Amino acid sequence: MAHPQHLNHKIWQIAWPAILSNISTPLLGIVDTAILGHLDSTVYLGAVAIGASILSFIYWGFGFLRMGTTGLVARAVGAGDTRRESLVLLQSVVLALGLAAVVIASQAAWVKLGLRFMAPGPELAPLAEEYIRIRVFSAPAVLLTYAVLGWFIGHQDTRWPMVILVVTNLLNIILDVLFIVVLDWNSAGAARATLCAEYAGCALALWLVSRRLQGPPLRSLRAELTRLSAYRELLESNRFLFVRTVCLLFSFAFFTAMSTRLGAETLAANTVMLNLLLLAAYGLDGFAYAAEGLAGNAAGGGDLARFRHAVRACWHWSLGTAGLLSVCFLLAAPLLFPIFTAHAEVRELLREFHLWLVAMPLVAAPSYLLDGVFIGAARTRYMMHSMVLSLGLVYLPLWWLCQGLGNHGLWLAFLAFNGARGVSLYLYFRQLDARAGWLDA
Repeated sequence: MAHPQHLNHKIWQIAWPAILSNISTPLLGIVDTAILGHLDSTVYLGAVAIGASILSFIYWGFGFLRMGTTGLVARAVGAGDTRRESLVLLQSVVLALGLAAVVIASQAAWVKLGLRFMAPGPELAPLAEEYIRIRVFSAPAVLLTYAVLGWFIGHQDTRWPMVILVVTNLLNIILDVLFIVVLDWNSAGAARATLCAEYAGCALALWLVSRRLQGPPLRSLRAELTRLSAYRELLESNRFLFVRTVCLLFSFAFFTAMSTRLGAETLAANTVMLNLLLLAAYGLDGFAYAAEGLAGNAAGGGDLARFRHAVRACWHWSLGTAGLLSVCFLLAAPLLFPIFTAHAEVRELLREFHLWLVAMPLVAAPSYLLDGVFIGAARTRYMMHSMVLSLGLVYLPLWWLCQGLGNHGLWLAFLAFNGARGVSLYLYFRQLDARAGWLDA
């Protein structure tokens, strides 16, 4: 078993690059907003917001390519099976290219459906559609990068994923300035900048992983890459993760839709608090990534004591960080609210509801960390069960019962949903741990 000091060092070695790379994503959104927000018309910013939301829903739905690859690779690394490591990556690459082809081929249907759901005005709709039509061709790059990031995290290496994401986002910012400000391409320029940046990031990712790959050459794995039955484990893991991710995306979409019903000021206040929560989630995800790599490696190596030790150490750091975030939200958030909005009504609502923001990191931390444990151990079926139960038996019924409480009722349902995910995952954790189910092949 690793010495506690060495294990803590290893956790932070994995966590801090993951935290930095995660934070670079919302910072990119802030820069995009600042550049587009200073154009002559606001329609370009609105078009990009709508188009990016639709594409994010599509791409995030395929986030299982990252998580499913991580779990299977982590177990293969723990078992010392370099052949399996290479095979999982190549299978994920094949699956990513196949799914990207489907996304591009079916764009006419889902773009129309997405725009109908978002219901943009006549000025916004053509620009939003143009943005999507340009950026949709980045699907191969985005999904291939997911697979490569999963492979690196399965190796407990988050430094190269950090480099890939930071380089991609910095290039996007530079191209934003060139295409939007210099060439005056407006929202279409934002789409082209992201398209170019995502392919550059994908090329960097593929080059980096090719330098790290060990094991048999491609020709020795060709038969398994062309045999559908060889994809069974990867497809099964990804199937559970896909359902889980769709439910999670629905939970946020539902929260936003119900916020809209409560008025424009409440929607604005909730949007500000959700953005702050996303920053907190990105920080806590760093320890989830550490749990993915360390716990998966121990499970693959058949070392239950090391597995439990890694989970316990990651839990301590995650809980401590969640507590620190809650204190920061309690003390600093009211001081930050004027930065986010100049409207007195919205600032007043933020002050009224901001204790929900304070409570959320502590309540949600167990679910974030246990997600990482179950991903690393390739036990994704339990994540799906937890998400479906929490959504169907806690979130939606509680929202229905608490509608009379207005926005407080909505936040109560959302908080309980995140708490229920943590409780149900913990019960599944205890069930598997009691029978050493983490070590099953």
